[in-house]
Amino acid sequence: MSKSLARVVAALRAAGLEAAPVEAKGEIRTAEAAAADAGVAIDQIVKSILFQGESGRLFLFLTAGGNRVDATRAAALAGEALSRAEVEVVRAVTGFAIGGVAPLGHLTPSPTFLDPRLLDFAEVWAAAGTPRHMFRIAPRDLVQATAARVEDFTL
Repeated sequence: MSKSLARVVAALRAAGLEAAPVEAKGEIRTAEAAAADAGVAIDQIVKSILFQGESGRLFLFLTAGGNRVDATRAAALAGEALSRAEVEVVRAVTGFAIGGVAPLGHLTPSPTFLDPRLLDFAEVWAAAGTPRHMFRIAPRDLVQATAARVEDFTL
């Protein structure tokens, strides 16, 4: 098991959750690919999107697969102007490569916001630290495990 995948499993266990990562049939670097692999609607896929504030601080936005983050709304929640975090910064702060960024198990936690659209489902699927692994989870459990604030920040 990779270090990234092990960190996600440990974070799930620390949150008291029994969610188990599954290996995809192929790489799942996009929400579309993840939804097809899991056999679910695209909005049941949790995208972990990181933005960096002017202060250098990162902010994590957990978004339904078919939604996009509205930069203005996201900045209002963060309390500062935001830009997409660079690939190297994402890797350094989370420990995950783009396409496998999990919503939890980051090397350095960031303030986290969750798209209310995800709450419309009994279960959602999120990356488990690699571009080939996902786990399913009840959205309310995800909110609790990540200490996310449920906020409207999408287009």
